Amino acid sequence: MHQCGLHRRDFFRHSVALATGAAAASLWPVQQQLAHARPGTSAPTSPVAIQRCTTYDAQPLFAKLIQALDAIGGIQQLVAGKTVAIKLNLTGGPRMRLGGLPAHDTYHVHPNFVAATCAALHQAGAKKIVLLESAYERRSLEEMMSEGGWDIAGINRAGGGKVSWEDTRHKGNWKNYSQFKVPWGGYVYPAFDLNQRYEKTDVFISLAKLKDHANAGVTMSVKNLFGMAPTSIYGDTRDGAGRPSVDERSITPRGDTFHKGTRMPPAGVPQELDPDSSREWSYRVPRVTADLYGARQPDLVLVDGILANRGGEGPWIAGTEPIQPHLLFAGLNGVCTDAICTAAMGYDPTAAHKTFPFMGDNHLKLLAEKGIGTITPSEIETRGLALADAICPFNPKRLQVGAPLFRE
Repeated sequence: MHQCGLHRRDFFRHSVALATGAAAASLWPVQQQLAHARPGTSAPTSPVAIQRCTTYDAQPLFAKLIQALDAIGGIQQLVAGKTVAIKLNLTGGPRMRLGGLPAHDTYHVHPNFVAATCAALHQAGAKKIVLLESAYERRSLEEMMSEGGWDIAGINRAGGGKVSWEDTRHKGNWKNYSQFKVPWGGYVYPAFDLNQRYEKTDVFISLAKLKDHANAGVTMSVKNLFGMAPTSIYGDTRDGAGRPSVDERSITPRGDTFHKGTRMPPAGVPQELDPDSSREWSYRVPRVTADLYGARQPDLVLVDGILANRGGEGPWIAGTEPIQPHLLFAGLNGVCTDAICTAAMGYDPTAAHKTFPFMGDNHLKLLAEKGIGTITPSEIETRGLALADAICPFNPKRLQVGAPLFRE
């Protein structure tokens, strides 16, 4: 397992040692990004808290999380007396292991991080806490995650008995879906039909993992919301005549609809703006990601980077391996927060489309262009651990712009 926590001098020295000649000029100049603002940015900026955290043990983890939340102004005013919904990152389910480690020590948010978040919300006076994910199973989320080693009762206790779980892969116990419009009109979709819990809440949190992603380049609080889309609508289900259909029991992925564009959403659901636009995943996935984030922007984002993995979003991607960044992040703007997370991974969040680490177009840049948040690190205030001291190169030997990130 790769361990981080490099001092910035070591990181810069290592980067220089890796690059020679023209290659050196293509490295992302972290020091320059930290020292010089890029003029003309119109997207808003919002502070991001970074904390060094080396353990998932309950008390020290809770203390670090509270420090991060306090650094961005605290959450009592945001959540007191409110219903809070939290979108978790549980992609792929809990059964697979990576590097001999369970999902929660690599590619899932850790249950103790979830418990600490629930405890912080309870302490701040939240009325109700709802944990959300779209699963690829028909069992309840509690059953599924309990099999993966999660202490469901312990999470509920941490939240003061206010915690419940809802699977948003379908409409669940709600009578209908809620429609969310993309504020700028959308890149691919103008709106999405989502489980009503995303509307029937006062506060929405994206609780994400710090990871590479085979399609999106990186996945944190923004890409986490890709999983909001119900598989009952956007999954690969078709009726007997081969037409797209709504299937409340569907547990199929969204590949044909979102990645390939070979399946349109069912009738009555918002359709693509331009069915003749590119069907390439490198065009579609970043834009659908941006559209989904724009349609339901979170009020608070938290990123678990204590233990993670690099090379992809999970063990189904060849070449993934565990990594120990020992970091956690908190912010009020997911685009700004993900930009700082991306920088902490040793990457350039402002990178051009199809430029390392973005295998396709840069979804963060797409959102910045629509004024959702700035992605230039020097324009984002970091609180707690300095960004330069938080840098954990996820791919220290592949820092050159355009270098391949994932193994074939």
